[in-house]
Formats: sequence, structure tokens, C-alpha cells
Amino acid sequence: MTARWGVLLPTFDPLRAGGPWAVVEAARRAEQLGFDAVWAGDHLACPAPVLDAPTCLAAAAAVTERVALGLSVMLLGLRQPAWAAKQLATIDALAPGRLRLGVGVGGEFAEEFAAAGVEVRRRGARLDEALGVLPDLLRGRPVRHAGRSLTLDAPALEPAMAAMPPVLVGGRGEPALRRAARFGDAWLPMWLTPEVLARRAERLGELADERGRARPALALLLGVRVDDDLAAARRAAADHMRGQYRMDLDAIERWTALGGVDAVAEMVAAYLRAGVSELVLMPLGPDPLGQYARLAEVRARVEAATIEHPSVRDPGATA
Repeated sequence: MTARWGVLLPTFDPLRAGGPWAVVEAARRAEQLGFDAVWAGDHLACPAPVLDAPTCLAAAAAVTERVALGLSVMLLGLRQPAWAAKQLATIDALAPGRLRLGVGVGGEFAEEFAAAGVEVRRRGARLDEALGVLPDLLRGRPVRHAGRSLTLDAPALEPAMAAMPPVLVGGRGEPALRRAARFGDAWLPMWLTPEVLARRAERLGELADERGRARPALALLLGVRVDDDLAAARRAAADHMRGQYRMDLDAIERWTALGGVDAVAEMVAAYLRAGVSELVLMPLGPDPLGQYARLAEVRARVEAATIEHPSVRDPGATA
């Protein structure tokens, strides 16, 4: 099995460059370059201007034919679940079978929860309840639910989806692992070393086994800046992190792929050796479409090494 490679669409403006937004052009370009998926991050309010993620995926659906369309990650607990189901079913109607649903709790920006009228301290429980009712909502079944964090009385929604999309559960800690074991087809963390990722994947497998579920696959959201000038790559990444997360690069640099094609390919290969089978690459800095082209070079470099040394490079190979 070879890894799936995806890229985040430029739906955030952390450098405050202003319009026009290149979402549609980026979706086309990613498909032309051979990526397997395009993804959109989801926030109502954060330090950077941000577009609505489902709307952007619908736009991407209209101008592509092959790539998967992923949410990385939808803050499902922040949203009214029936409306979220309508948005997801709409994307599936426009691009049948291409939707990939990443979900997470969020919470780093409390102001967006206040704006949505959702208690930030209840976000985990609300997400779990929403995941519990989502299959019925998407499959066109009426839902009555009165839980501790979520109340819902929804009629059958149409059009309905023929099947649930793959669910990728974000987060790094034990609650995320438990949620992935319960609901996920894959676990989608970020900001972990390959070694820690592999250890937590073992824990995830144990939790899934306890539930009698198949072990979720391992995905990864990875920030990346491909530039032969490492200092320039660090500056671009630092500006991006400050603008989007109010974070210093120093806090997350060891989990970020920076430098030329060879350096980035080496870091990606380490994650593939740790068992990652799907990459969601987050281009950092300006010119995201230019970064797509450089990331296609990285993919070619990694896949060439996989052919040469399959037991070392391919996460699906047998050692």
C-alpha cells in the first residue's frame, strides 16, 4: 500500500495578503499535480481571516474530477449537527464518494465557541454526541436525541448519502485516541514525532481491539515549507504560525518539515516508516500553489526511494 498525499487549500490568510482567494485555482492545480486529496481547515473565528470550509470544498468539487475532498478538521461540536449533515451531504451530492470527514474538538480560540453559543468546556462531549447521531442524519433517517450536551429533533434529511464518508479523528491525546477507536476510520494527529506517533498508534490499536473494531488507519497533518534556503523557510513558516495560530515557530519546529526537497522528503519518510498511510500537508508561508509544485517533487523523491527500498519506505510494506 502506498501513502495517500493531500494538501490543504489556501482557505486561511495568515499573512493578510488580501484577495483574491486562490481556492479554486489551488484545487485544480493540486489535481493536475497528482495529489490524492485537497483539504480545508474549519474555523468560525481565529487570528487569520478564514473562509467557510464546506463552501470551499463545494467549490473544489465543481472544478475537479478525481481528488478526495477532506475537512481537516471540521469542528463538528461547534456546529448544529443537522446543518452540518446538510453541508456534508451536499458536498457528496456534488462529488459522489469523494468526501473525507476529519473531525476535532478545537477550543484553542474560545471566542468562536462564544460566537456560536456553544460552551467551550462541553466541546468534547458535544462532538461525541454529534458523531453518534451523524450516521442517521447523513443516511436520511429522522433523529431524536436528548443528551447531556446536545438536543436534536430532526426529520429525515434529503438528499441522503448512500454510506458514511471515512471519518478521521483529530487530536493528539488520550481522549482523541478513545474517540478515534470508537468512531474513526483513521486517526489524524499533528505535532508529534514519528516515535511518539508510533507509540500512540499502538495504544489506539489496543483501544479499538477492546471495542471489537478494526484498528483505524494512521494519518498525519504536517506543516511544511519547501525552500532550498533553510533560513528563508524558517522565516516564512514563522510568519505563518504567528498569523494563523499566534504561536512562535520554536514551539512546533521539531514537528515541522522545513528545507529543501531532500530534507523534507527525509522527514516525511520517517513518518511513513512509523505507519502513516495518509498525509495532509499544510503549506506554510506565501505562494501555496508554488509550494504544491515543490511538494510534488517531495512526493516523487519519497516514492522513488520506496521503489528502491520498499521495506524501509513504504508504510504498507512487510519488513
